[in-house]
Amino acid sequence: MTTTARRLDNKVALVTGAAQGIGRSFAIALAEAGAKVCVSDMSLPEETVAEIVARGGTAVAAIADVSRQASLDAMVAEAERAFGSVDILVNNAGVFGTLSMKGFDEIDVEEWDRVMSVNVRGVWQAIKAVTPAMKRAGGGRIINISSGTVFKGSPMLLHYVTSKGAVVALTRAVARELGEFGICVNAIAPGLVMSSNVQAHPDWQAVAATNVATRAIKRDAMPDDLIGALLFFASADSSFVTGQTLVVDGGSVMH
Repeated sequence: MTTTARRLDNKVALVTGAAQGIGRSFAIALAEAGAKVCVSDMSLPEETVAEIVARGGTAVAAIADVSRQASLDAMVAEAERAFGSVDILVNNAGVFGTLSMKGFDEIDVEEWDRVMSVNVRGVWQAIKAVTPAMKRAGGGRIINISSGTVFKGSPMLLHYVTSKGAVVALTRAVARELGEFGICVNAIAPGLVMSSNVQAHPDWQAVAATNVATRAIKRDAMPDDLIGALLFFASADSSFVTGQTLVVDGGSVMH
């Protein structure tokens, strides 16, 4: 565990979708910044917890299906039981890596609804679950994960792009409602990040080179490229910032 930049000492963080990929990187980074972390996913994310503990951090694992309110309520209760409060929520869980690129008229209703139930409703429900704990703590930080595709209008993934556009709107609206309680709500909009799921998916391999060509910084994006934005939004550094979406994609999108 690093001893520098302990910006989150005595804070408690919750990360959804943290069994692997970007979510695992987020959970580890929060722990290295000093936070105690409740790591959640559809199945018990024991490997992420083990890695945090091996690095000298503190973490517990919880099962959470973000499409089920009762599951999220139980996740928050587990974090409070283990650590006494919740100060940070990272809404990372989402449907993306398993999707195939297809025209808008080829998407069936069941797939559309599955994407929306996780990527939009899941974010809202997680915020509902954690807000009482944050109010008791006197404030907090909520970090939603959107996507740079929203600002590009990327084709062939209409349900995904629509869901991530909704996250931007949700972030702004919820920030208005929670500001008086000292709760800041912001979003990170990554470009295509070469997580393990993306690297294993044939569709994204074909897209990656084209994506890099649109960037001012012409290289692949890796999960660690998002950590600076994460820690900014999770810490006191952003105490007067809310309702904002920060694109982290090497300058493919500039807005």
